[in-house]
Amino acid sequence: MAFEIGGLAADLGEKVSGEVVLNGGEFRLPATVIHGGEPGKTVLITAGIHGGEYVGIQAAIDLARTLDVEKVAGKVVILKVINRPAFEQRKGSMGLSDGKNLNRVFPGDPQGTEMDRLAYAISQEVFPMADYYIDLHSGDDYEELVPYVYYAGVASEEVAAQSRKMAEGVDVPYMVRSGVSSGGAYNHAASLGIPSILIERGGMGAWTMEEVGSTKRDVRNILCDLGVYQEEKDHREYYPLDVVDIRYQHASHSGCWYPAKKVGDMVAQGGYMGEVRDYEGHPVEGCWAEFDGVILYQAASLQVLEDSPMIAYGRISRGSDSRKERITKYWGKRSDSFLEQRRSELHSPLAERWRQVICERLPQGRRLKILDVGCGTGFFTILLAKEGHDVIGTDLTPEMQEHSVTLAKEEGVSCQFLVMDGEDLGFGDETFDVVISRNLTWTLPHPEQAYGEWARVLRPGGVILNFDANYGLSDLTDTSTLPKEHAHHTLGNEMLRECEEIKRQLPISSYDRPAWDISTLGQKGMRGFYVDLDMGKRIYVKKDMFYNPTPLFMICAKKGQ
Repeated sequence: MAFEIGGLAADLGEKVSGEVVLNGGEFRLPATVIHGGEPGKTVLITAGIHGGEYVGIQAAIDLARTLDVEKVAGKVVILKVINRPAFEQRKGSMGLSDGKNLNRVFPGDPQGTEMDRLAYAISQEVFPMADYYIDLHSGDDYEELVPYVYYAGVASEEVAAQSRKMAEGVDVPYMVRSGVSSGGAYNHAASLGIPSILIERGGMGAWTMEEVGSTKRDVRNILCDLGVYQEEKDHREYYPLDVVDIRYQHASHSGCWYPAKKVGDMVAQGGYMGEVRDYEGHPVEGCWAEFDGVILYQAASLQVLEDSPMIAYGRISRGSDSRKERITKYWGKRSDSFLEQRRSELHSPLAERWRQVICERLPQGRRLKILDVGCGTGFFTILLAKEGHDVIGTDLTPEMQEHSVTLAKEEGVSCQFLVMDGEDLGFGDETFDVVISRNLTWTLPHPEQAYGEWARVLRPGGVILNFDANYGLSDLTDTSTLPKEHAHHTLGNEMLRECEEIKRQLPISSYDRPAWDISTLGQKGMRGFYVDLDMGKRIYVKKDMFYNPTPLFMICAKKGQ
């Protein structure tokens, strides 16, 4: 029942550390084999393919020590440092004797140089043992990067889909589909039928415990998803967006490199990204973006070498952005409870308090055409229809729209409800006198686009009224300060945790609000701002089932004539 790889064997239910010996004894790799007590798949984890990339190496060392064999179903093989000579001699990421990049020579060559032989040994003696493969990397000593993950894209349809599924479990902002089948270890493994990913986190030849901890959490979560590790998954902040059309720009000249952007920055087509200068400070080569995209990594050293990397960026695939679908499904699951809450709220003292706050900011003396964006189950729509205005409520969640119609009938008011995306409104320019919204912008993947749409459909002199809170600063899973009758107590930890996960995937959660909102609305042609940071205290005067502990703000802005 023992499982053996490269001379390192572990019996059933045993964790063994030592060396995996490859190519007849030429390569001796520090390793740990974890043989679980239950049957399952074999997951290979490697680090140190580049000996100067330390985050992955330390994460592999820690994982080997902390993974509990009693929780393993199947086998986990951890090779802690692949390019061991370069690591131990602190010689960076190339082969000591041949200067080759190991992650460019797979499947290797048994008659080749040091890195060729090492790649061949791994291909022949290690990969055949694996069902899944996770390769851990970070930025080289000259390289800074935003955390992201590569997944194998040139493989069978099934392997590519499984690789992508693994990548989706990594807590990073972006994932990149690889377009090659050889060269890199994970690329070649996928061509052999092994779903494979490569995690990038950290850089500049340095490491922190925070980066190591994040990589360890990624690996554990993936092992849980694969059914190889029996543990509850850890909390995460991101769900990675697909990045396509990667451009790896190399320098045509050696010289001094001056980047104009930071990793993770967005760049527009034709945007300036940096330049190479000579010792007199004269530009010898410029770098401009070929398309809109996000910068994944760049050289951060002063010097750049001819034919070496300057910068890499890629286009975010809108078609693969699953955040909106996830958000819609989430609020669909909560729509029944929203119907009950708003039904009660319409007949509570809050309704009158809301009516007063809103009406004092509306244009006076006439019947208004009002758009309630993200109307939920129709609270604002119904409230304003009772005031005699012509109101349309829109929401992206069909279940919310259905409940809105039900509630409007119960209240005996005439208003219209449509399923519509608040970031892409299906109305003509200058259609409405007022656009109003409550607790929507914090849920949007592209809030700037939404503000542009709201301004577009607004008539000159019209008003935007947005009521929201900086929910990105609060932990929605903490219900300790809420009254016992509050609705959040009935949702359950899983639902609240899902809300937290979605929230942390949205850029607006990290914005300084409402300052960001005011700046963005100003860019969209809105003027005459009025901001109320204390209005939540006037609405939620006691801790009851409607209470909102996160400070609510109101932004009122008028469209320029």
